[in-house]
Amino acid sequence: MSETVHVYGDDILGEHDAVGLAALLRKGELDPAEVARAAVERVRVADQRLNAVQTPLYEEALATTAGQPRSGAGVFAAVPSFVKDNTDYRGAPTGHGSAAFTARPAKRHAAFTRQFLSTGVTVLGKTRLPEFGFNASTEYEHAEPVHNPWNTAHSAGGSSGGSAALVASGAVPVAHANDGGGSIRIPAACCGLVGLKTSRGRMVANDQGSKLPIDLISDGIVSRTVRDTAAFHAAAERHWRNPELPPLGHIEGPSDRRLTIGLLLDSPTGAHTDDATRAAVTATATALEGAGHTVEPVEIPLDSRFEEDFLTYWGMLSFLSGATGRLLHERGFDSRRMDGLSQGLRTRFRRRLRSAPGALSRLRRATADYVTVFREHDLVLSPVLAHTTPRLGHLSPAVPYDTLVQRLTAYVAFTPLNNVIGTPSIALPAATTEDGLPIGVMLSARHGDERTLIETAFTLEAVQPWPTHP
Repeated sequence: MSETVHVYGDDILGEHDAVGLAALLRKGELDPAEVARAAVERVRVADQRLNAVQTPLYEEALATTAGQPRSGAGVFAAVPSFVKDNTDYRGAPTGHGSAAFTARPAKRHAAFTRQFLSTGVTVLGKTRLPEFGFNASTEYEHAEPVHNPWNTAHSAGGSSGGSAALVASGAVPVAHANDGGGSIRIPAACCGLVGLKTSRGRMVANDQGSKLPIDLISDGIVSRTVRDTAAFHAAAERHWRNPELPPLGHIEGPSDRRLTIGLLLDSPTGAHTDDATRAAVTATATALEGAGHTVEPVEIPLDSRFEEDFLTYWGMLSFLSGATGRLLHERGFDSRRMDGLSQGLRTRFRRRLRSAPGALSRLRRATADYVTVFREHDLVLSPVLAHTTPRLGHLSPAVPYDTLVQRLTAYVAFTPLNNVIGTPSIALPAATTEDGLPIGVMLSARHGDERTLIETAFTLEAVQPWPTHP
């Protein structure tokens, strides 16, 4: 049976976003311990139906906030949040969504965890993801999936599905997410949230991504408002800033600058966009034109082998996960217990091992073609996903591998390019389907230009406001 799940009520959290909640805390109108208790109660209620929490750390959070000053350090001081379970948080296991090993408590925080904590958040626990973040839906072969708060019969997206489900339900205002092929933007689109994938190098290096031949992974958050996303990235920059990228600073609203925006309705990989998604993107283009911007069709030059090359690289990641697991996890790594998608990707890579150098070379060369788009355009507007959010089971790792990969490539047809190139893009809510599920749109920019993305996101939030909860 499907249902909507939201846990907004008349408690002290109200419907505040992170910026609003932090302001009340700074003024002394709310107490950190009371905020933590209210959030824990919301999470417990929501998670009975969402299955989004992997490791609860409620008692630790309540102990940390007991007696905490009302005016703490950090832009999100005492705002409740979560860390995704592929990132180390000292004292908690990091399971990567996998049943192939038994995770041990991390001995130290990951570099990004330290950057995340620098904003002042109170961590209530860790959120669920599909195995190693490979899937676009947070589902498992032998465990309950994460459910979408807008309709629990549908996917919450992946891989940051647990984080997105908690934020969309109102349990917490923001949560950690990361993106190696769309894993911030996909769940944001599925759950009606804001999800910014930053430029490569904008955030502190991801512990896994920095070891890869092509670093696909960007860390960040999912949020319900643009100002939360803007405030988070400004605060993260104060912890660590890459001197090779232009500073962001605190962006508080739209710019007066008039932009030229390329409109992309169908994926350059050949995937066709469904009618509801196409209508949402077209309506957004109209809204941007109404705000004074120029929107015109654009083509993305892309090697016809990009989709196959990306799958080869994805398969290499699965192969490495299985090959190195025994060394990384003392309690044993049994690759036979990896799920069907991971196994299929791994097998595919072994069979095509000789093609890997060519695939890597072509993926690296894609940058030169992609940047030509931004000689005449400031942004590109596109779908996040080629079709609307599927029902749970459609992308289950229990689906036969060949069928599942066909479904994934027909669905995740827009997001991976930004990961390969290293350019920023943001997912924003734009519309809902006839049965009430969110539809997201995506804006992409040249490397280092998150400012234009955030400013334009503020514009869209103002001219076509989106519902903030189911």
